[in-house]
Amino acid sequence: MSRSRALLITLAMALTAGVAAIWLAPAASAATPTAVFTKTSDWGSGWEGKYTITNGGASTITSWAVVFDLPAGTTVGTYWDALMTSSGQRYTFTNRSWNGTLAPGASTSFGFLGNGSGSPLNCTLNGQPCGGGTTPTTAPPTTTAPPPTSPPPSTSPPPNTGPLPKHFLTGYWHNFVNPAVELRLRDVPNEYDLVAVAFAEASSTPGAVTFGVDPGLASALGGYTNAAFKADVQALKARGKKVILSVGGEAGRVSVGDSGAATNFANSVFAIMQEYGFDGVDIDLENGLNPTYMGQALRSLRSRVGANLIITMAPQTIDMQSTGASYFRLALDIVDILTVVHTQFYNSGSMLGCDQSFAYSQGTVNFLTALACIQLENGLRPDQVALGLPAGPGAAGGGVVAPSVVNQALDCLARATNCGSFRPPRTYPGIRGAMTWSINWDVANGNNFARTVKPHLNTLP
Repeated sequence: MSRSRALLITLAMALTAGVAAIWLAPAASAATPTAVFTKTSDWGSGWEGKYTITNGGASTITSWAVVFDLPAGTTVGTYWDALMTSSGQRYTFTNRSWNGTLAPGASTSFGFLGNGSGSPLNCTLNGQPCGGGTTPTTAPPTTTAPPPTSPPPSTSPPPNTGPLPKHFLTGYWHNFVNPAVELRLRDVPNEYDLVAVAFAEASSTPGAVTFGVDPGLASALGGYTNAAFKADVQALKARGKKVILSVGGEAGRVSVGDSGAATNFANSVFAIMQEYGFDGVDIDLENGLNPTYMGQALRSLRSRVGANLIITMAPQTIDMQSTGASYFRLALDIVDILTVVHTQFYNSGSMLGCDQSFAYSQGTVNFLTALACIQLENGLRPDQVALGLPAGPGAAGGGVVAPSVVNQALDCLARATNCGSFRPPRTYPGIRGAMTWSINWDVANGNNFARTVKPHLNTLP
């Protein structure tokens, strides 16, 4: 008997005796880069998606392009960490300058928002199937898996409950219609860490506020409901963002002038936070502020929400010129629970800085650094001070600066570099960041503010 024939007989006997057979898989193809799609959240009328690109090959890749189709009725909205072009329902995402090179085993990701219920189809990565490799032509034998000992993990990320970044970017979102772009909340660009929804409105009850999607905005967006807005709040929080309710604005008439009004304010804001999922409140009253009773209201709200409550303020420049001004007094009175002050360094004209010797002109590095210095040298911590600027043409009547000027001012305050003629008395490495009015105006101007300032914030000490 030949050796090969003896081997065949032995294998046949083993199978007959019930010995488990070993499946011999065909030779695997060489590992290749892959792009894996995940829906990180889904609210019915839309969703947030992410592609994770992993270099499973043996050599470094220096660029990538992910191409896919979307079914009719589904489109891409906001996207981040990639560049996008489209032709009909076919979308191409290519790397940015900082995430195109992937060593073997390395990975990166980009994300986007989908409008509609469809999902990506016919995906390719650098011209090859996104799954990489080839599918075996012979399937392995099926086996019965043991029952799981615990439920599988959720595929949706949990809501963000962590703190804000050390340096972060804030933007206001319009709950109204004006010449800027109308924008669903879920379409806020990813560069923003904190989104302030503008604005809550005064109630008929003294001190109390109300909130709902503005009817004009709802109509302009083709039917934007309170329920859709609430889902969008959760979608942003799933992306690691914080969303707060802003009270006031230029036309705001909220008045908290006694203890009863303070109680009404705290109760109404708490109820709105519970209903809509807001993380905190922003005080943006341009028509009168009583620091005593607003402070009482905010402390009452803090006692109900707890230490995670975000409290921000957006005073005009004149409001932070002196510690005797009402806004400055409020900030100092609640300094132990205050998150950050986003002073509006625009629509101001010329003003004195902390040296009190020269009137600096708005729209300059000197103006931003010399006036921020007043707060930094008079009781507020650096992590409680941020620079508020317009997002570009149309957003303000004066004080519009190039986003690069904002970066220069942050460098001057944090590192004592890129200063103008004014040099602060010390450095403030903990300077919190920047704010812009507004996200809608920034989108209308090509996202230049967010795309310039946010990456620079990540470089600060």
